[in-house]
Amino acid sequence: MDKLMDNPWFIKGLALVLAILLYSSIDHPGRKLTESYVPGEESEETIKDFPVTAYYDTENLVVSGIPDTVDITIKGPITHVQTAKALRNFEVVADLTNVKIGKQRVKLEVRDLSDKLKAEIKPKSVTVTIQEKITKEFPVEVEFNANQVEDGFSSGKPVAEPKKVKITGAKSEIDRIVYVKAVLEVKNVLKETITKEARIQVLDKDLNKLNVVVEPETVKVTVPIKQSVKTVPINVVKKGNPPVGVTIQSIELDQNEAVITASEEVLKKTDSVRVEVDVSKISDNTTLELPVIISNGITKVTPQMVKATVTVLNEKEEEIEEEKEEEKTVSGIPIQIQGLPQELKAQITDPANKRINIVVNGPSNAIDEIDPNDFRVYVDLSNLQEGSHQVNIHVEGPPDIKWEPEKSLAKITITNNA
Repeated sequence: MDKLMDNPWFIKGLALVLAILLYSSIDHPGRKLTESYVPGEESEETIKDFPVTAYYDTENLVVSGIPDTVDITIKGPITHVQTAKALRNFEVVADLTNVKIGKQRVKLEVRDLSDKLKAEIKPKSVTVTIQEKITKEFPVEVEFNANQVEDGFSSGKPVAEPKKVKITGAKSEIDRIVYVKAVLEVKNVLKETITKEARIQVLDKDLNKLNVVVEPETVKVTVPIKQSVKTVPINVVKKGNPPVGVTIQSIELDQNEAVITASEEVLKKTDSVRVEVDVSKISDNTTLELPVIISNGITKVTPQMVKATVTVLNEKEEEIEEEKEEEKTVSGIPIQIQGLPQELKAQITDPANKRINIVVNGPSNAIDEIDPNDFRVYVDLSNLQEGSHQVNIHVEGPPDIKWEPEKSLAKITITNNA
């Protein structure tokens, strides 16, 4: 090699070759160059789940049938393919700007893709349905599980705020709407009024959810909760028979009424509670502390215990007592309604508890056994029309004593039963 470098002819030849190469690489003015394109390596890539963009009048139309995504295969020079795949700087379009209402076939197209690339979409076209978009107002129905209310409490009618919502969608969807529900979901048992957000559900007759837009999506639901209580009389029930020679003259309670807590259904069926006095072991005047007995379904009673004062007579006292007159008040006798036609219904507004007390007078032995069941108290509404009336209270009772009701008139409101 060193010898060749020392040879002047070798050096001259090498210089000539380099000069020719350098000359050929320079663009000389006036010389027309012929370019020959040598294609690079070709490539093909499939992009899965490429989003589809739809262009249409979104304010007035609803479009269904356009897929969310499609698969697109792009072909071309590898660098362009890889760039397009990485940047996704193009879009797949469903152009519906000039469509008419109804069902039709629409071709999907690619926009903004390099002109050096070719694309193939699967599917190439889709069948779409174009419908008129409408907005309609619907009342909200609140759905609430009343079984979540604590025993002894009751729920009132739930109220939604706002009471109506606007629903927007295709006319065919709007026409299918049967239920617009605000479903209130609570985890704990309830014993006080609750206000909570509830999401609106729009359903058809088969309880299928409909593809619509609801405004607002949620409403405030208030469920009033109150304790279910009622004041009822405490009845005295005797058990057994007193000893020979002993007569039970009276049994007086220190409290004659009790407040009970139960469901509305149980309260409607309950008119009284009771205490039971076993008179078989009583021979002298005595005071007993007794529990108030309640029926099934009642969750609470106040008071739970009462004092009963029992007054007795022996044989001699009884002979003297038989000659004496005695006065006694029989409490809590219900007022019955009679003579009302079937097409009408009546409500006793005074007395509010629909009961009266009766003061009885007579021999001690005669009135000793008197209780509310010995009297029939009623109002006769025959020939009365709709409206408010004041009527006489009638009393039927035992013939061997005198009685006087503490209230002789009742106020009645009569309405149409329909």
